[in-house]
Formats: sequence, C-alpha cells, structure tokens
Amino acid sequence: MNWFPLLNSLRIAAIAAVIVFFTGIAAAYYIARLPKLVKGVLDVVLTLPLVLPPTVVGYLLLRLMGPKRVLGVWMLETFGIRLTMQWWSAIFAVTVVVFPLMYRTARGAFESFDPVLAQAGQTLGLSNTYIFWRIRMPYCRQGIIAGVVLAFARAIGEYGATSMIAGYTPGKTATVATEVYQLWRIGDDAMALKWVLINMAISAVVLLAVNLLERKNGRRRA
Repeated sequence: MNWFPLLNSLRIAAIAAVIVFFTGIAAAYYIARLPKLVKGVLDVVLTLPLVLPPTVVGYLLLRLMGPKRVLGVWMLETFGIRLTMQWWSAIFAVTVVVFPLMYRTARGAFESFDPVLAQAGQTLGLSNTYIFWRIRMPYCRQGIIAGVVLAFARAIGEYGATSMIAGYTPGKTATVATEVYQLWRIGDDAMALKWVLINMAISAVVLLAVNLLERKNGRRRA
C-alpha cells in the first residue's frame, strides 16, 4: 500500500494549521476589538470560505494564481515558480478553507476573556505583549488548541479546492481525499474503502481530542 497520499495530507494539513494558528489568532484578536459594524463586515468576509462550496474557493484561487493570471504569470516569469499543480499548491487551498474554523474559535475564546485580568496587568506595569502571551493566551489556550485541532482535521479531508488547484498526480500531489475519488473512479472499491477507514479513524481521534479539551475547559471555568 502506497502511503504517500496520507503523508502528503498530513504535511499539507500541518503546514496549513501552523499558518492559520498565527493568522487566525491575529485576526481574531484585533477584529474583536473593532466597532460592531466593522467587525460584522469582516466576520462575513473572513467566514465566507466556510460556507462556500470548496470548488468555488478553488475556482477563485485559480483565477488568482493560475498560470495565465496576474499573480501566476508574475511568479512564473520572475521566479520560475508555478503556483498550481504542485503538492504545496494545496496548502493555499487548505489554508483558505480552514481559516474560518480557527478564526471563529479563537475569536470566541478571546471574547470570553475577562478584561479585568488585562487591566490588572496594566496597573502592574506589564506590557501589552506580555499580557497577551502570558495572561490572555494561557487563559484562552483550550479554545485556541481546539481551533487548531479542528482546522487540522478539516485540512486532512479537504477535497474540492485541493483537487482544482493541485490536481491529482500519484506520488506527487495525491492526498487521501483525491486518492479515494480516483480509486472509486477506476472501480477499486476495496482500496478506496481502506483509505476511507483511515480518514475516519484520524477524524475520530481528532474529534475525541476536541471533546476532551472542551470538557476540560468547561471544568476549569466552573
């Protein structure tokens, strides 16, 4: 059994999870402090990939990064880098798709933070950076970790946008999701079922981890 699709899915999901960890936290932290109207508009924009069909997200990314589009042509002519149909092309697609999960979860965690704690730190002369990393983040860590775990799990199973921007090349761009589709297409149901079971097992473990984190967080708040 060729394990490349699983290894490729794991590395794509891991890189995307790291990216959305920092970008999601930054967006959630600063947007939560904005006026209500502005926050509402940005919420809609940043959460849109969560409700759009993944193929639509993939199409929009192709319109941006395709070899005949502005960004794609510039990267190809300037650096000789083709942004599509590479294994790492899927990172762009996966990051856009899973970003709303991290953003919404992190924002919820930050909104539950008691501002009195930050004010107390300021009265002691602590910097905002220190308060953020040593007070706010530890307080919100359960929600943050849950967001990262959910984003990672969703990234492993992403298909629509990934298939459009990275395609399917065995041993090069194949992921678990695209491998299942290709095996089904050629009629190899037995192998497709094996990959489905592997994906389900990983997802079950991830969801169990999220449930344990939420339960622990609930006990801590109580």
